[in-house]
Amino acid sequence: MEFVGFQLRNNLFVAPMAGVTDRPFRQLCKKMGAGLAVSEMVTSNSLLYGSAKTLRRANHVGEVAPISVQIAGADPKMMAEAARHNVDNGAQIIDINMGCPAKKVCNVMAGSALMQDEELVGKILDAVVGAIPNTPVTLKFRTGWNIANKNAPTIARIAESAGVRAVAIHGRTRCQQYTGEAEYDTIALVKTLIRIPVIANGDITTPEKAKHVLDVTGADGIMIGRAAQGRPWLFREIEHYLKTGEHLPPAEVSEIHEILKAHLADLYDFYGPETGFKVARKHISWYTKGLVGSAAFRKEMNVLPSIEQQMQAVNDFFLRLAEEHRHLKYAEEALAA
Repeated sequence: MEFVGFQLRNNLFVAPMAGVTDRPFRQLCKKMGAGLAVSEMVTSNSLLYGSAKTLRRANHVGEVAPISVQIAGADPKMMAEAARHNVDNGAQIIDINMGCPAKKVCNVMAGSALMQDEELVGKILDAVVGAIPNTPVTLKFRTGWNIANKNAPTIARIAESAGVRAVAIHGRTRCQQYTGEAEYDTIALVKTLIRIPVIANGDITTPEKAKHVLDVTGADGIMIGRAAQGRPWLFREIEHYLKTGEHLPPAEVSEIHEILKAHLADLYDFYGPETGFKVARKHISWYTKGLVGSAAFRKEMNVLPSIEQQMQAVNDFFLRLAEEHRHLKYAEEALAA
């Protein structure tokens, strides 16, 4: 797919998720089939540029291009400065956050709260696009602030007029947070109103759902967030299904184990032992969700005091699963005989 001047592997995007889409996760998703992964949002507050959290979020060492960095804020001048700062530090695409529904973000009129002030939206987009004329700017937003105010079509037109090169739309309003089901009619309407690429986001959990969303919205691509947590191979499954109409075999327990081990090693290296050990817990929980005995395993794993014990617990859990699978397979073969 050609996207804002870059040739991508496909039209599958990793949604920016605070606390999730760090460099290890972005790299893994790209390796497993995503065409582009957007960073977790980086503050536009220059006073925080040197903080450990912001520096980690802006760390793209060794990452497969293009590097897309999402910035968040409500002041046009600060957002322009943040865009320049991140481009100077390796960003090849700047994405603007007008979709985050979190209270701490919306309470400072950033994220999806900006959709209430269309004039300010225009000022921010004009400032950022003007600040980095040689770098493409994209925008992520929602269908509206609430059900009664679905102004995504207006925001999309403002974005296109400002020179934004592509938009991604989550099929919920800010007030819906992540409740209920995403709707795609508004995304389909936006697609008919603007000429720049439109990426559809929200509740895309299976290859069939991915095709359905592309068909009903006419979108140029799809963006996946929560469904990829602990399941990064979803991207290769969707890629294969869209190309062939056929399903790949599900990931086997042994492969999930190997992917998780590599992901954990990357997290420990990226964050350092102390923080990496804590960040790893949520990923382990996501990877093991739904597997036999996972609830008891997660309860025990979350109180372990060291990386070594954490990794040993993961290995023991998956080796036990593999052994149980082998016994089940032998039993099935014996019954068939």
